[in-house]
Amino acid sequence: MNGRDAGLAPAAGSLDAGADMGAPLYVPPNPEPDENIRHSLFGEILDWMLAPLLLLWPMSIAITYLVAKSIANQPFDDALEDRVTVLGQQIRSIDGRADDVDSVYFVLAGPDGAILDGDRDLPRPRLNDGDERARSGAVEFRNDSIHGVPIRVAYTYVNLDPLHQRAIHPPEAPPLALVQVAETLDKRAHLANEIIKGVILPQFIILPVILGLVWFALSRGLSPLAELQQRIRARPQDDLSPIDPRQVPEEISPLVGSFNDMLERLGETVEMQKRFIADAAHQMKTPLAGMRMQSELALRQVDPLEIHRSLEQLAKSSESATRLVNQLLALARAENQPQAGLAFDAIDLAALARETVQDWVQASFASRIDLGFEPPEPIDAPILIAGQPLMLREMLSNLIDNALRYTPPEGSVTVRVRRDGERALLEVEDTGPGIAPLERERVFERFYRILGSNTQGSGLGLAIVREIAQQHGAEIDIFNNPRSHSRRFPGTLFRLTFPPPVRESDDAD
Repeated sequence: MNGRDAGLAPAAGSLDAGADMGAPLYVPPNPEPDENIRHSLFGEILDWMLAPLLLLWPMSIAITYLVAKSIANQPFDDALEDRVTVLGQQIRSIDGRADDVDSVYFVLAGPDGAILDGDRDLPRPRLNDGDERARSGAVEFRNDSIHGVPIRVAYTYVNLDPLHQRAIHPPEAPPLALVQVAETLDKRAHLANEIIKGVILPQFIILPVILGLVWFALSRGLSPLAELQQRIRARPQDDLSPIDPRQVPEEISPLVGSFNDMLERLGETVEMQKRFIADAAHQMKTPLAGMRMQSELALRQVDPLEIHRSLEQLAKSSESATRLVNQLLALARAENQPQAGLAFDAIDLAALARETVQDWVQASFASRIDLGFEPPEPIDAPILIAGQPLMLREMLSNLIDNALRYTPPEGSVTVRVRRDGERALLEVEDTGPGIAPLERERVFERFYRILGSNTQGSGLGLAIVREIAQQHGAEIDIFNNPRSHSRRFPGTLFRLTFPPPVRESDDAD
C-alpha cells in the first residue's frame, strides 16, 4: 500500500471533511431539449433520389412537347416549300405583266402588288421578316393569322426577268412576283399531340415502376443496417465484445470501427469500476471488522478502564473508516469531473496554495511539524492557471496530508509556488523517509502502499492527486528533497507543472 498516502481531511473524523465531500458523486448536466426532429436514413435517401426525379419529369414532358412540335412542323414546312416552288415555276411574264398558269394556290402577286390568284386576305410579308433572303429566291417561313385563325406561311419572290441577273450593272431592280402558300396549324397540332401521347403515356406507366424499383433497391441496400441492429439487440447486456467488421458493408465499416472503439473504452471503464468496488469493499472490511470487534469487547468488559480503552480503539477505527469513505468519494468525484461539465476558471495558484496551507496549520502543530509556504517572487505577482478551485484544493490537501503523515516529528513540510517561464510550478517537499525510484510510478495506483510502511492510510491519496492533475493537464514528478541531507530521511519533493492558461487572443486565432 502507498507509503506516501495522502489524507483528504486535515484533522477531521467526520464524513464531511475536506472540500464539500457530501456532494453527489456525479451530477449530470441538465439535458437540453432536443428540438431537432430525428430523420430516417431511408427517407433521407429516398427524398434525395425522388426530388430530382420528380423535378426532371415535368421538364422532360415540356422538352418532349417542344421536340414533338418541331418534328411535326418540319414535314409540313417542307410541303409548303414544295408548293411555293411549284407556284413560282408557274409564273411567267407576258407583255411585262405577271401571269400564272393553272395556279390554284393561295396568293400570287405581281411586281406591282396586284393579286393574280388566291386569297386576297392573306397578309403580306412584314419588313425585316426574312424579306431580303426571300427576294434572293430562298423560301422563308413565318407564323401569321388570317380571319383570326393561326397559319403557317411559306413565301418567296420570283424573278420575272432571268436575264436581269446576268447584267453586270443592272440599271434598276428586277421585277419580283410574290408567291405565298399558307395553311392552318390543325394538322400540325394533331400530329404533335399524337407524338406526345405516344411518348408521355408510357412515362405514366414507367414512373410508378421506377418508384417501386427505387423503394425496393433502398430497402435491399439498407437491409445490412437492420441486420446489424438485430444482432446488437440480440446481445446479452454484459456482452461488450467487438462487432466483426467483415459482416457489414464497406460503407458502414468506419461506423462499426468507431462503435468497437467505444465498446473497448466502455469495457475498460467497467473493469476499472469493478476493480475499484472490489478493492474498496476489501479495504472497508478492516476498519469495520475492528469497529465490530472493539464494540463487542466493550460490551463484555466490566472494568471502566478497559471499556474506555475499547472505545478509544473504536473511535480510531471509525475515523479510519470515515477517512477511507471520504477519499473514495473524492476519487469518484475526480474521475467524473470531465462529465460534470464544470468550466475551468483563471485561478491564482499562489493564493489558492496559501489558503490551503492555512487549513493544515493546526494539524501540523498537533504532529509537531513545521509547515511552511514559500510564495513566488515577486510576492504580489499572481501566477494564473486554468482550473477548478475545489478540485485543486482537494489535490493540494492530499499532498500536504500525505507529507504530514510520513514526516517524523520536528521535521518540516514546505509548499512552494514559483514560475518556470510561462509554466506554473507547485511543489510540496518534506523531510520524511522518501520514495525509492522504483516505487515512484506505482505509488499513484489505487490502494497501493510501499511494503514496510507503518503509517496508516488507505492508499487513495496519490491516486486522487494524479486524477485531478491529469484533468488540469499538469505533469507530476517525484524527486528526493534536495534540501535534505539525512540518509535515513532523504525526503520527497512532489512537483506539479501546469501549462500556461490559454489567452483570449489564442482562442480568437
